[in-house]
Amino acid sequence: MTAFEFSVIASGLDPQAEEFEARFYEGGCDDALVSFQNGHVVVDFTREAESLDRALASAVESVASTGARVERIEPDPLVSISDIAKRAGMTRAAISNYHRGQRGEAFPAPIARITSDSPFWDWADVARWLARRGTLSMAEAIEAELIRQANIAVQRGEVRIGRLLREHAERYELELCA
Repeated sequence: MTAFEFSVIASGLDPQAEEFEARFYEGGCDDALVSFQNGHVVVDFTREAESLDRALASAVESVASTGARVERIEPDPLVSISDIAKRAGMTRAAISNYHRGQRGEAFPAPIARITSDSPFWDWADVARWLARRGTLSMAEAIEAELIRQANIAVQRGEVRIGRLLREHAERYELELCA
């Protein structure tokens, strides 16, 4: 078993209710810290599981069982150059060079704030690019893709996402190895 750390962001419950924290404990979130920040319920997990897909799927189901509406899973999939550098264990200058095409070709294009001085990238796209270059591990790229797929599923209102994530993990691993 491996311990996976991530957060599930949710809404729809009153944090002032007497049974607020107990709902999460009884719902299977006994391995998480529950807080209320900026109008959202934040459930910070350290979940032990055989794989990330199983950890994510069981956490989403646990949070949903409390009556909360799952909004997204973090770490945030939108990243700045500084975020990319931190997650990849590289310098900001190195990532800037990749982005400008000075140290490699076909760095992913930003997906938000494209015309600004502070663009954002999809972490899963960047992680895939870095993994193919040998700069990031395949496991980290798969993790980024699974979090992206989990977020897509919960945005559609799905909470039973285990099978979907397992299929994506298997498919994505084969794709990265090719």
